[in-house]
Amino acid sequence: MLKLTTTRLLLAGAMALLAHTTLFAQGALAAGDPASGEKVFKKCAVCHSLEEGTNKVGPSLHGIFGRTAGHVDGFKYSKVMAESGIVWDESTIDAYLADPKGYLPKNRMAFAGLKKETDRADLIAYLKANTQ
Repeated sequence: MLKLTTTRLLLAGAMALLAHTTLFAQGALAAGDPASGEKVFKKCAVCHSLEEGTNKVGPSLHGIFGRTAGHVDGFKYSKVMAESGIVWDESTIDAYLADPKGYLPKNRMAFAGLKKETDRADLIAYLKANTQ
């Protein structure tokens, strides 16, 4: 009986920690500054557009939030991206931008990623304000 109680306590503690971490991460993303994100986007603008239907080396980011990865008309995606099933939201974009090749091995994005959490949060805030 003691093991069951200890297991339940450990599980409850782990769940509380996970909930706290998730809330903290969402707060960090929500705290992004769109004006600073516009500066960060200059690194992205070499390959990506914010305009609907305007693809470059990379796909247009117009309407990215809520979109399934690998599904922009007129852009040829890698097989791994097209079949990933990823739905882009703040957390998936953040994880992808932190390490594109680590998050989705064998995708074709050449960019190494944004290592600074603040840069990613700012960029996400900018994308939210400019891709609807």
